[in-house]
This record gives sequence, structure tokens and C-alpha cells, in this order.
Amino acid sequence: MLVIYLVVFMFGLVVGSFLNVCIYRLPLGKSIVSPPSACPACGTQIKPYHNIPVFSYLFLGGKCAYCGEPISVRYPAIELLNALGYTAAVYRFGADPKAFLVMLLFSVFVVITFIDLKYQIIPDYITLPGIVFGLAFGPLFFNTGFINSLVGAVAGGGLFFLIAVVSRGGMGGGDIKFIAMVGAFLGWRPVLMTIFFGSLLGALVGAGLLISKKAGRKTPIPFGPFLVAGALISIFFGENILDFYLNIGG
Repeated sequence: MLVIYLVVFMFGLVVGSFLNVCIYRLPLGKSIVSPPSACPACGTQIKPYHNIPVFSYLFLGGKCAYCGEPISVRYPAIELLNALGYTAAVYRFGADPKAFLVMLLFSVFVVITFIDLKYQIIPDYITLPGIVFGLAFGPLFFNTGFINSLVGAVAGGGLFFLIAVVSRGGMGGGDIKFIAMVGAFLGWRPVLMTIFFGSLLGALVGAGLLISKKAGRKTPIPFGPFLVAGALISIFFGENILDFYLNIGG
């Protein structure tokens, strides 16, 4: 099993390298296929042996091989994060098709998180196809049933849409479509759990920023990363949390 984990981890690193391309280029409207990766500072095309996930960063001392400009630590961090997410999916769900869908979702979540953190947007070209994909494959891999997935998408998106109307713009359109996508994949119970934990984490972090005076009441804080965290809690621990709650209630 250790060999499987190692293979999955290495595969996660490679995909993570591609996610860096997506995070950088998609918001700028650039192709994620061409041209090949280049140094943002000097524009020199990066050689394949300078683009090995994590290892090239360490070997080059975190600097461009050509101009010596520092390379953001974000790049290897995203590669490692994706690799750890893939390994966790296989550890949690085993060599099961569900694990592969969780891995795909994890990568989508990584892209959404870092785009939202930088630009405070969740792109429609990720969430809208994601809703369709979730309705098609969520019932198969998460055993939700189509009606459950449809209700999850409508309930999640509808609730956030209502909040947006009542708050007059307090909820972004990207968040609405994202939570609808989560509901399409996971169903109505997990999407409500996602909203609960995402809102709780958002409130705690927001309160911490206010107390530390690192943000004001009108400082915009992207909600997407908190919803991502809530969704991951629902995916990896939702069944255990629900069982615990039902046992307490019984």
C-alpha cells in the first residue's frame, strides 16, 4: 500500500504543477496549454528539468535559473498541497472510483481557492460546468441519487441566492454557483454541512482579523476558501459527523 501512496503522491505533485499554470493564466484569459511555462520576471522559457515539481524549486534555491529572481514559495506549496490531498483521498476511500472523483474535486478546490484569494472571484467557467458534471457523476460516485444531487444544487444555490437578495449583494454570484456545484456532487445534507462549517470558519477568521486589527468591518474577505474547507470536511468526515449527531440525538 505504501507504493500506491507514493505513486499517488507523485501524481499529485505533477497535477499540482499544472494547477499553478491554471491559477496564474485562467484569470488573465490566457491559454493553459500554450505557450510553455516561462519565468514571470525575465520571460525565459523554463526547461523541463527546471520544472520538476518541488525538487526543482529546492535545487534552484527558490530562484530563476536564468535571471536569479526569487520564485514564489506558493508554487511548491500548491504542488505539495495537491499531492497531500490526493494521498488523503486514497487513504480515506481506498483504491475506489470515489477516491478519483475526490481527487478531481480537490484540484478544482485548490484552483478556486487561490484564484479567489487573489482576485476575489470564482470563475463561472469552472463552476457552471462543475454543476453539470456534479449532477452527472455525483450520484454515481457518491451514491446520492440524481434527485438528491438536484435538491443539493438547488438548495445550496437557492439559499445563497436568497442571502444575496436579502443582503443586497452581501453574497457574490461566484459563491452561489460554487455552493450549487458542491450540492450537485454531494447532495443536500453534505451541502448544508458545507455551508455550516464554511460559515463557522469564515466567522472565526473574520473575528480574528477584526480583533487583531488586520481587517476592518468593510474589508472584503473572500468566502470561497471557507466554503472549500467546509466541503472538504463534509467529504472526508461528513458521514462520521452525521453518525455522531444521530447517535447523540438517539
